[in-house]
Amino acid sequence: MAECYRHPGRDTGVSCSNCSRPICTSCMTPTPVGMRCPECAKQKTRVQTLSSLGAEPRATYILIGLCVIAFLGGGDFGRGGGGTLFQDYSLIGTLGPGTGIGVAEGEVWRLVTSGFLHGGILHILFNMYLLYLLGTQLESRLGTPRFVALYVTALLAGSFGALVQTTISPTVGASGAVFGLMGAMLVEYRRQGIDPLRSDIGTLLLLNLVISFLPGFNISFGGHIGGLVGGIAAALAIEQGLRRRQAWVGYAGCLLIAGLALAGALAIAGDPHDYGL
Repeated sequence: MAECYRHPGRDTGVSCSNCSRPICTSCMTPTPVGMRCPECAKQKTRVQTLSSLGAEPRATYILIGLCVIAFLGGGDFGRGGGGTLFQDYSLIGTLGPGTGIGVAEGEVWRLVTSGFLHGGILHILFNMYLLYLLGTQLESRLGTPRFVALYVTALLAGSFGALVQTTISPTVGASGAVFGLMGAMLVEYRRQGIDPLRSDIGTLLLLNLVISFLPGFNISFGGHIGGLVGGIAAALAIEQGLRRRQAWVGYAGCLLIAGLALAGALAIAGDPHDYGL
């Protein structure tokens, strides 16, 4: 059980509804939005209007829309490699010096664009379902700006992980970023005092990790692991920003993680290798 942050040694199951720090009965201040710690109770509660309470997770819907548009615009409906979009925007590190193809040849945009392409109808349906399921929850909890920062960070971390696995085989899919969202939900559950490994998201994550390593499925397990690690790290940075009530801490953490992922991807992209199952 957690201990009160102001009175170490006092066990409590209650957290501040604003900053989520554990508080004991001596520190609880009842407010219209739940119990708050003494510091947060001094802050004026923002008035919530009907429109703000019903705000839609627009960034999640936009991301899904972009993936669907790219899928339909590919022309081959994701049959894998036949379309111009797939050839020009899938993730590949190198096809050799002087070919002009790959991240190592200056096509850095592939680190991002590959996350909006998919290799088949089942591929995009599964990823979009998870993106909707996780994205709508996280965006409503974190707010759109933080959610976008989290998503971009997980996407870049997933691209780095995919290149660690292979730099010569094309990789596509939003699954790296989606794994990052699953990691972020684990952090969110832990913040609420829920055992993440016993939650529905924990079960979903473990199942997908097992599938990622099954031989013959041609799955980018490197992208999944990279996105998961990046998403967890970004979520922890955002959590610190919320706890400190300093938004820049979370954004700075995401920027640092994304920068490291980008630097790692650029460093490894020119090394021809393939560790596929």
